Amino acid sequence: MTTIESQDFLLDELKKIEDWEEDQKGLWFWEKLGRLPFALLDKVTPKFVQEKVGTIIDELGNYIHTGGDYLVKEETVLKKFKHKETEKGQLSLYDVQHFPLNEMDDVANGIRTSKTKLATVQGATTGIGGIFTLSIDIPFLIGISLKVLQEIAISYGYDPNDKTERVFIVKCLQFTSSDIVGKKAILEDLSAYQTEKQNKQMASQLQGWREVIYTYRDNFGWKKLFQMIPIAGIIFGAFLNRSTVGDVAETGMMLYRKRRILERMNQKDTITN
Repeated sequence: MTTIESQDFLLDELKKIEDWEEDQKGLWFWEKLGRLPFALLDKVTPKFVQEKVGTIIDELGNYIHTGGDYLVKEETVLKKFKHKETEKGQLSLYDVQHFPLNEMDDVANGIRTSKTKLATVQGATTGIGGIFTLSIDIPFLIGISLKVLQEIAISYGYDPNDKTERVFIVKCLQFTSSDIVGKKAILEDLSAYQTEKQNKQMASQLQGWREVIYTYRDNFGWKKLFQMIPIAGIIFGAFLNRSTVGDVAETGMMLYRKRRILERMNQKDTITN
């Protein structure tokens, strides 16, 4: 099975992703403001909610090392491709790696759409109870974010069962909630991800992975304060969850798509030489 994209096409698509990366380096004033209320929020948040956040931190560490309860089934994503079977039998990740980019994009877009809808419903549901259902909503958001990134990884032919891919996934999660300095640093890390040396460096950096979850939580900021209002929290919860999962999915698509494009360009250069 061979790919059909020309070098010019790949260069054009890479430029679009690089433009998106530049846009992501900006940080709106309201995003900075949104991080401030958590000093107050920690004081008014019930102990059982804080304990739930602590549990999530442990779960995220477990995910990085073993996959934990968050690993998705590869077959679930592979079934979404039009190519149900190949000459060798059932579709594999290796087969996906050689599909045209537009087929990968179609599957990834479908994943993004379905997961944002699910997050919207969940946010509205937990918004009914205000602060008392916030302890349910936070772990749900972490879980669905990790799963959508894994499914997008598979849709571009990468295996989240590989620990280095789980490191990449957590970096993507961290990217969505970082400030302008953090986004720039993470993009520099991810741009060199293909090298073994960089993989080891990133794994080492994530020894401090607890800050990932705190940064991710702080991204909710004042928006989560509104979700604590019973009934009115339905609207805020639905909107926040939808935008959060949508941002995570977009980040995953862009960064995994970039890796696939760069790999194909390198393969073409190797063949030419």
